[in-house]
Amino acid sequence: MPELPEVEAARRAIEDHCIGKKIKRSLIADDSKVVEGVSPSDFEASLLGKTIVAAHRKGKNMWIQLNSPPFPSFQFGMAGAIYIKGVAVTKYKRSAVKDTDEWPSKYSKFFIELDDGLELSFTDKRRFAKVRLLENPASVPPISELGPDALLEPMSVDEFVNSLSKKKVGIKAILLDQSYISGIGNWIADEVLYQVSLSTLHNGSLNHARIHPQQTASSLSRENCATLSKCIIEVIEKAVEVGADSNQFPSNWIFHSREKKPGKAFVDGKKIEFITAGGRTTAYVPELQKLTGGQIAKALAKPQKGTKKKKDGDGDDDMDEPGNEEEENEKNVKPKGRNTSRGGKKPLAKRKSDGSDDESSDNDNSDDDDDPKGKNKGGKKPQSKKSRGGKKPPAKRKSEESDDNDGDDSSGDDGDQKNTTKKKQQNVENPLKKKVKTGQKQPKKRAK
Repeated sequence: MPELPEVEAARRAIEDHCIGKKIKRSLIADDSKVVEGVSPSDFEASLLGKTIVAAHRKGKNMWIQLNSPPFPSFQFGMAGAIYIKGVAVTKYKRSAVKDTDEWPSKYSKFFIELDDGLELSFTDKRRFAKVRLLENPASVPPISELGPDALLEPMSVDEFVNSLSKKKVGIKAILLDQSYISGIGNWIADEVLYQVSLSTLHNGSLNHARIHPQQTASSLSRENCATLSKCIIEVIEKAVEVGADSNQFPSNWIFHSREKKPGKAFVDGKKIEFITAGGRTTAYVPELQKLTGGQIAKALAKPQKGTKKKKDGDGDDDMDEPGNEEEENEKNVKPKGRNTSRGGKKPLAKRKSDGSDDESSDNDNSDDDDDPKGKNKGGKKPQSKKSRGGKKPPAKRKSEESDDNDGDDSSGDDGDQKNTTKKKQQNVENPLKKKVKTGQKQPKKRAK
């Protein structure tokens, strides 16, 4: 996904090739999911004849400054990308458009042709990006809500230490929070936490440890915070230096193994494992990135209870960066927690036990045809009847008998009321019923 280095590479390409040139033609896609707040025709008309003055970026957002407002603004989303015809701009997997494809691409959302013939296009295959036309992009959301840019506005060590000391959530969740620091995404956060080297003494020897993604931010020492701040800048600067071309990232970066399958991912000969931290899939090296302090005991307790995922969700992830993924994780976590409580899922459990009771009553029902394994479960059924409401099977049999008798019988408190109506009906229908019954019983006796 495009993060700060990818967006910065796009900004620099525009700055190097488009500044001072006039827009003579524009084409905006008729896609209201991506192009927000303005019709394609109005967007196109606002660009014609304007001169490109500058290209700006904050976090993962970019906007093009023209000689007069409004200005086009781009939120790259999951697959947004800038392409300039004839110019090599960084490519990443989800946004790559082949040179042999039609131009402008069918995925183009914003296209302009400049007065010297140069053509620029913003594409988005997955339609999670946003293209807007704004009077002052920096003064309105989403840009106005961003925290300091990780590259252009790095926090001082004191600011970083003081702010982290108040954060009692996982460090990765903090790094992903765009209102705290803007521009850091999933892969940068993982890389920074792996690359940071913390000198620690253990049994008299000096070790170079890394930071666990779920380590509580407030538990980091001043020295660790200072080292982490420095590492953030180093990783981002290196990625920007090579134009966000991942083929040129250092070979010892965990980035190169992020998309490998669990058990087959290694970096410098050490195994990479994947967990959920900050609401995102996270790559880390357990051998080097270990929880410290009181979190060690919590981590050891997780496998014993078999609720590792639940605890991850109840701890760091609950306060992670807001987003659809986090909400889904919370939904996945909450039902698991209710299974062992007396909460809202008990009715479902009762229904399941009712279903099992149906299967176990071989003489009364024919449900065993649907469950060929019902006979093997017979030994467990009596227990479920005793523990989960032995009254249910009789209730069910009554309902089944009532089906045979045209619904006359019933159980519980409602049964008394229904019985009174039943007697009234019998008083009216008794003569007919007696004739029918006597007519039916006499032949049976004679036959015997």
